[in-house]
Amino acid sequence: MFLAIDVGNTNIVIGLYQGRELQCHWRIASDRQKTADEYGLILRQLGHYRGIELGDVRSVAMASVVPTLTQNLETMFKEQFNCQPLVIGPGVKTGMPIRFDNPREVGADRIVNGVAVYELYGGPAIVVDFGTATTFDAISAAGEYIGGAIAPGIAIATDALFARAAKLPRVDLVRPPRVIGKNTVACMQAGIIYGFMGQVEGIVNRMQAEMGEVAAVVATGGLAGLIGPEVDCIDKVDPLLTLEGLRIVYERNI
Repeated sequence: MFLAIDVGNTNIVIGLYQGRELQCHWRIASDRQKTADEYGLILRQLGHYRGIELGDVRSVAMASVVPTLTQNLETMFKEQFNCQPLVIGPGVKTGMPIRFDNPREVGADRIVNGVAVYELYGGPAIVVDFGTATTFDAISAAGEYIGGAIAPGIAIATDALFARAAKLPRVDLVRPPRVIGKNTVACMQAGIIYGFMGQVEGIVNRMQAEMGEVAAVVATGGLAGLIGPEVDCIDKVDPLLTLEGLRIVYERNI
């Protein structure tokens, strides 16, 4: 069995593979305060709930943007699973040239997404990842990572709105039926959801123009299912794209 682990600022997404088939996946909160022992217990409980003995896991690949959690999870796998995870970073063979001023600055999750989108959907391609931040990553027809854009994520932006506007309530992130709201909650939902749809369309269209060719656009991340299906420029919603990328990169390194 193989585990693919995507460690983000808000969530940790874990995928369990048997060969190349994703058997199940879990999403848990990223908590910098939890110890290696606590994460080991959580992981075993998740497996137990599905009737799976995760003690048999000996292969792990991890992409992380949270150094503290990277260390804790590495320690957990070494001590409790007798396993050395493959942590995506400099020196790991991805098969994707990075055309960036400083390749070390590119987040591991963004590289893994690029590998997955090119392998699964071909190039040129654009990945829109709806996470703590909303990232846009461009992949050339030759399979090169050529850059992208980073914008505040939906949760960050809405939290700032609630925190700075005293009379505005916290609302559920759901798509309202109309752009013109008839009450405060509907107005806020319209501004948040349709506003982010417009942001995605604007950035993707400008990226397509700079690339000079029509690129396949794939949405991923925790909120991809909310925004992706409503945006005309997005061709495919693949919430688990990062896990597939981790599997592909791991296979290229064994």
